[in-house]
Amino acid sequence: MRTRRISTATSLAVLFSSVVLVGGAANPAAADSSKILPAASVGDIVADGVHQRVFISDPAGGKVLVADYSGNVVGTIPSLPGVTGLELSADFGTLYAAVPGVDAIVTIDTAALQESARYATGDGTDPKFPALAGGKLWFGYGGGGSGHIGSLDLSGAEPVVTLDQETNSTWYGAPTLASAPGAPDTLAAGIESQSPTYLAVYDVSSGSATRTAFLSTDGGNLRDLALSPDGKQVVVASASPYYHQAYRTSDLTPDVKYASDSYPNAVDIAPNGTVAAGSSSWYSPDVYIYKQDATAKPVRTYEFPNTGNSSGSDTLEDSGLAWAPDTSRLFAVTVNSEGVRSLRVLTDAVKSATTVTVSAPEKSALGKKLTVTGRVKSEGAFPTGAKATVTRTDIESPKGRTLPSVTLKSDGSFSFTDTPTAGGQVTYKVSYAGDAAHSAASGSDKVAVPRTVTSLTLNHNKALYSYGTDVSFTAHLGKTYKNRTVELWVDPFGSDKPKKLVKTGKVNSSGNLSTTVDMTRDTTVTAVFKGDGRYTSKTVTSTAYAKVKVSTSISKQYKTAKIGSTSYAYFHKKTNPVFTTTMTYYKNRSHKLSLQLYYQGKWYDAGSQYFKLGTGGKSVVTLTGTHDTGYRMRVRASYVNGTSGDTVNSTTSGTWKYFIFTK
Repeated sequence: MRTRRISTATSLAVLFSSVVLVGGAANPAAADSSKILPAASVGDIVADGVHQRVFISDPAGGKVLVADYSGNVVGTIPSLPGVTGLELSADFGTLYAAVPGVDAIVTIDTAALQESARYATGDGTDPKFPALAGGKLWFGYGGGGSGHIGSLDLSGAEPVVTLDQETNSTWYGAPTLASAPGAPDTLAAGIESQSPTYLAVYDVSSGSATRTAFLSTDGGNLRDLALSPDGKQVVVASASPYYHQAYRTSDLTPDVKYASDSYPNAVDIAPNGTVAAGSSSWYSPDVYIYKQDATAKPVRTYEFPNTGNSSGSDTLEDSGLAWAPDTSRLFAVTVNSEGVRSLRVLTDAVKSATTVTVSAPEKSALGKKLTVTGRVKSEGAFPTGAKATVTRTDIESPKGRTLPSVTLKSDGSFSFTDTPTAGGQVTYKVSYAGDAAHSAASGSDKVAVPRTVTSLTLNHNKALYSYGTDVSFTAHLGKTYKNRTVELWVDPFGSDKPKKLVKTGKVNSSGNLSTTVDMTRDTTVTAVFKGDGRYTSKTVTSTAYAKVKVSTSISKQYKTAKIGSTSYAYFHKKTNPVFTTTMTYYKNRSHKLSLQLYYQGKWYDAGSQYFKLGTGGKSVVTLTGTHDTGYRMRVRASYVNGTSGDTVNSTTSGTWKYFIFTK
């Protein structure tokens, strides 16, 4: 457990990581990310630098989860009850998993993501914490007041398991083990969840574990430990004290202290010696990054967000840190107050965090030179001549336009001038690509550049038309800069006919763009100019109104004749007239039928009533009752906006139809 091995290729990459290559374009670092893990618990985490995968043991779930370097779970190795400690082979081809539930060390093919073998360690051994050293796989095992160290030798024709390698009776439970490639014959050990914490160092060069140092520390409740790449230090994460203590492996005398916070619970050391010190802290940083032995100030810190329902943030899991072998990423497993675990991918963790502040004028006139200032800030000086890129984004360059880069002053400050060529919101973004010691970062500020208001008109507003009239609506656009395009939208009244874009095009030389609308309903036409670099967007509407078609006919009369110049239908007083109304149909529409009586030279209202139209747009009404003779009468049908059951047309009345009763 807690050992990290690197291949030859990785070693070379680490060796040359401090070399600055001049002239190449730096790739921006990927942003930190987080993905939810389907895990009930976490025992250990290791990173495979060859296949770029992360392995996480879940003791309660009896499985090992496999994630890619982006944190996405890409596989699961099941049937591993209680699986706890993990260890990767030097070539990253094999993952060793200690599985106490089956008393075995299980090997997993890291390319195929499949179990490849099981090596029994003996009934009741409960192996938990493996580490490679001295050509063997060592493991801490036991419990119930009796802990031991065993080994698995796979160098011969047959696997050889040797128990009771520790003869000093040091441990009350299975010890956590750690090793490092720079000290191949050194094994460090510590006991978890015990106060005081016991530490020991072993020489395994002979094939047996010979204890060379032992210490009962001032701390308690150890949660994790790691060896430095050269094997000269062991760094301990114990719940107490509230810092990460380093001890010399030669004699376990205390060495440097890496300041952290309450309840240290995880530690991992990168191949270049960078220390990641983690704590289970709700209200303080969760991870502190230090250069080896440089304890005055961390390179950077991380504080996880709160994704649960408590007042504190998500916390780091015990033993929940693992470096990618090339130090491009630090992986951290966290848990929130609801027990949901996440794999967090922290990029550029070995570099000091960088911030970029940008300050631009709040407002500026179009075509007027303005000055933008700012500062790139981080721990330590930036390389001489370091530059930051500048991008201007505006309505004419929505994807951004690259401006000349700026050179940082010794304090990271910068200044540049620019003349906006387009109005609206103009954004200046300054980006620092990062260097060997500083992470990439960017910042931006916005400038409001006023634009001119143009004219846009639309004819026929409030005009009233007969049903079915073809009306040409014309939008007229005034002066603009580059954009001469107008959109025309038609929105007939009624929820069954949504607003629709009917035409998009450039206006003609007179500034006009037209569309023809069949006026069967009241209709709103909208003209939209989306603006350009110097003129603001504008929208205008025109609402025109449409009548319905309506007519009424009379039947059952015995004759038709004129009284004066008006044609009348004649009815015997015992005959009931039938009025048939035809009107433009709309769902649930009714028409108003009105009667009037002529008396002493004037027409008087004789009553009105609404009747529902049939789906064919017709209504048949019979006038019943006692009919007085000699009186002239008239009838007509009307659509009344609102009271006829809808509002999609304008109020329309049909022509009067005249009738009279005789004996």
